[in-house]
Amino acid sequence: MKKNYNKILQYYSFFVFFLIFPFALHSQCAGDDASFTVCDIPNPSSQAINLFSLLGGSPVAGGVWTDVDGSGGLNSTTGILNAQAIRQSNIFRYTYTVTGSAGCTDNTSTVSVTIGGYSGVTSPNVSVCSDVVYYNLFQPFNGNYISPQSNGIWHNDTTNQYISGSTVYVENLEGIYQFTYTMPAIGTCPAMSSTAVVRIFRAPESGDPSHLNLCATDGLTAYNNLDLFSRISNYDLGGVWRDNSGTGELTFTGDHNINLEKIYNTYGEGTYNFTYEVPSNNPICTTARTTVRIRLERKLDFTGAILEVNSDICESEITTANYSATIIKGPAAIPNGQYYVTFSVSGPRAATETVLANFTNGVLLFPIKPEYFQTVGRFRVTVLGIAAVNSVNACRNIVNNLTDELIIYPLPDLSGAVMTPATVCQNQDALVQITNAIKLADGDYDIVYNISGANTANSQVSRLTVVGGIANFTIPEILNSRSGTSTITITAITHVVSQCVNSANLKGEILVNPLPPVNSLQIQVANVCFGELVRATVSGLNNLPEVTLSYEISGANTASVQTVVLTNTNGNAAFVIPSGLIPNTGTSTIIVTNLKNNTTNCDVNVTNVSDPFIINPIPPAPVALNQPFCKADDPTIADLEPKGTQYKWYISETATTPLANNYLLKSENYYLKETSAAGCVSPASMISVTINDPDAPTLKDDGQNFCGLDNPTILNLSNNTNSPSTVVWYDAPNGGNLIPSTALLIDKMTYYGFDFSNATGCFSNENLSVTVTLKDCNAPEYPFFIPDGFSPNGDGVNDVFVIPDIDFLYPDYSIEIFNRYGNRMYEGGKDKPGWDGINYEAKGINGGIAPNGVYFYVIHFNKDNKPPKQGRLYLNR
Repeated sequence: MKKNYNKILQYYSFFVFFLIFPFALHSQCAGDDASFTVCDIPNPSSQAINLFSLLGGSPVAGGVWTDVDGSGGLNSTTGILNAQAIRQSNIFRYTYTVTGSAGCTDNTSTVSVTIGGYSGVTSPNVSVCSDVVYYNLFQPFNGNYISPQSNGIWHNDTTNQYISGSTVYVENLEGIYQFTYTMPAIGTCPAMSSTAVVRIFRAPESGDPSHLNLCATDGLTAYNNLDLFSRISNYDLGGVWRDNSGTGELTFTGDHNINLEKIYNTYGEGTYNFTYEVPSNNPICTTARTTVRIRLERKLDFTGAILEVNSDICESEITTANYSATIIKGPAAIPNGQYYVTFSVSGPRAATETVLANFTNGVLLFPIKPEYFQTVGRFRVTVLGIAAVNSVNACRNIVNNLTDELIIYPLPDLSGAVMTPATVCQNQDALVQITNAIKLADGDYDIVYNISGANTANSQVSRLTVVGGIANFTIPEILNSRSGTSTITITAITHVVSQCVNSANLKGEILVNPLPPVNSLQIQVANVCFGELVRATVSGLNNLPEVTLSYEISGANTASVQTVVLTNTNGNAAFVIPSGLIPNTGTSTIIVTNLKNNTTNCDVNVTNVSDPFIINPIPPAPVALNQPFCKADDPTIADLEPKGTQYKWYISETATTPLANNYLLKSENYYLKETSAAGCVSPASMISVTINDPDAPTLKDDGQNFCGLDNPTILNLSNNTNSPSTVVWYDAPNGGNLIPSTALLIDKMTYYGFDFSNATGCFSNENLSVTVTLKDCNAPEYPFFIPDGFSPNGDGVNDVFVIPDIDFLYPDYSIEIFNRYGNRMYEGGKDKPGWDGINYEAKGINGGIAPNGVYFYVIHFNKDNKPPKQGRLYLNR
């Protein structure tokens, strides 16, 4: 290590560096700022650095030095800096201040000193046992040299890991480890390192104990062969168990099984210790020892014990009272001795406390602090546990419902209480309420009171039960025989339990209201149909604004006492009797039993006020069947069955307005109701009306055309429809005449066909309209002769151009004749059949006799969609 130190001295040469700044123009009595660096910390010169000598300029002596950064190496009186006393490398500032110097413009200067790093000198080798757990790496440093600075960094060279701080965990390590401590470079001072070699010896492990506390009276059978190794963990083998308590359970070297049941039966309850020893295989570590503690206890039974807390007091005794509690054991024996008693006290200062007390001959007495009982109230003291002083609570001693109550009673005080004005009816008990009795604890009290005014009484006694400052007492009916206002005065009050008595002067009023008059009271109920509202009318209520009427019902219907609230209007009121009270038809009687004035709540029993009434039955639903009709017949309500004035038809079950007799029926549901002689309406019977309407017949294609020479009939027309066997024909769509099937068809006549349904017996409401066309079906295309010329010369032969018989087949035909220039010469038809050669179309010079030549005609047949025919003719006079 000396070699290392010489190397350090050679490597770090001592040097001094400072800067002298130019003098200021003005006087600087503290000198100029300066800088200085110390790298060779071990050098003796580093112990006495004169900071004053480092100042530039002309500093005035006698100033004061200040360690600005708290380096700890400055003698502020002499200005001498000891760098070896500074425990960290860094740049530290030291300020020199001069005061009281005339003409001084700058009285402060600072010397900045850079302290280089110093890593110290380690010892050659260090040994440590792993049972130290944590090892400080600064311990291996050689004490013959100055200590290293503290702001370096440790590195585990063996594991190549940096260490946070200077402490290393060695409990699980074994072997030789090298650690390097490095101080970092600063300024012109280089970094510096020192290395420590530490050999770590593994300590023997005797394990971690798991102590055992057992309640022996709960049974120890499971511990007849307890392996002591089961009570330790993380141990080395090869150790030996020792019996510290002399139980004789370990009989040979290497024995580690014991019988706890035998130990308890032999030695009783107690603590038994067994130690496991593991020797060290090196001189650095010592023998490891682990002791297992086994505590065997027996359970105490306080069942049937009694707790008495003394004693209940009055409020006035709080400041002088002392309290104690006595526990008297139950049937089980309790050993004499000291015990810890844990108990709780309820109340505003509720707390749980454990005290030490003696059990002597089955009795334990302990005091309870008066501070728990500083207010009026009930305080419950409950014993939570009792255990001997040497117990580890392996057994949970049996403490069942060991509790008592201490009561501090308040003085009965009615001051501040309010007696609510009471209202009562004549000859009834009056309930009087007292509120805001905040000075009365909850409980029973006897009061003495007087009554004056409309009624009078003296020295009456009544009991009240106070809960939360509220209480009630009853003034008997005999003291309320007269209506009017009286004054109640409570003169004394006694707490029933504590018998504490106090005077009182609490006053209140009582108003006695008269009973309602019933001399003119009457009730009437009208007869109704079953299910209708049964309305009762009450009269004779005089000027009572609102009342509650009580009544009963007898007869066909019976009901016990019912009540209803009525509002009086000019002495009368009405209400509806609930339907649930009158489920039967027949005669019933309503009987008034009581009448109460709702304003005063005064009531009086009523006799001889009743009225009979009848509930008429509802006829049964009438019998009616579903009914079909033909639409073509335009059926109405009047056509429905059954008929009669007692029957009415409705559009729905809930409808109240019957349908008119001329209401046109549809395919829908209708509802029939019957009205009895008493005017009661039956339930509705529903029927379904079906309006049948067969579809109108349809005509086959070209079914309206017939050959006239075939003499077609109505039957032929029927055969041209989709329903030849059921169709019938009329000469008009409405109100027409039925045409026989043998009747001949007439050309251009329109026929109206209706289909008939054999299933429903109904004709179709809609019809098939057919206009018949008769034509010559057997003739050639033009069955008539068209002349190709004529000679209108007046000789009586072929003087007119005529087409014979054309009007028979084509009665609506027309013909036009044009000259070769396209000018129409003539237009004719059935009523003007021939052309006599005169130009009838032109006027003036173009009119008159047509000259000889070729002319052209156009015939329009106007039937069967036959196209016009064109041709020419020759006129030769």
